[in-house]
Amino acid sequence: VQLQESGPGLVKPSQTLSLTCTVSDGSITTDAYYWKWARRAPGKRLEWVGSIGRAGDTYYHPFLKSRTSISRDTTKNQITLQLSSVTLEDTAVYYCASAFTSEPNEYDLWGQGIQVTVSS
Repeated sequence: VQLQESGPGLVKPSQTLSLTCTVSDGSITTDAYYWKWARRAPGKRLEWVGSIGRAGDTYYHPFLKSRTSISRDTTKNQITLQLSSVTLEDTAVYYCASAFTSEPNEYDLWGQGIQVTVSS
């Protein structure tokens, strides 16, 4: 199973960040129980953003919940992250990952990550 993040590398403040994770050589409905998004801001620790389960159930970081939406397209084998009303503090490398546990900070396979910069 391979994961690849894609999306714009630059987003303006107050806009919505939208990233896609494309899963290849596997299926998002069978090859993991959870698909997750995490991020690492400059100088900070890795932070779990949210997860979507095999059945489409979603879980979000409490501090980001009001701005986060994770969805999936089973026909395209893709997981999508949307983060609204972004600020400079949302600048980070965003990662897509798979896991067999709902534990937020447990991950199995990773994508290479995508740098997203919030700037006007």
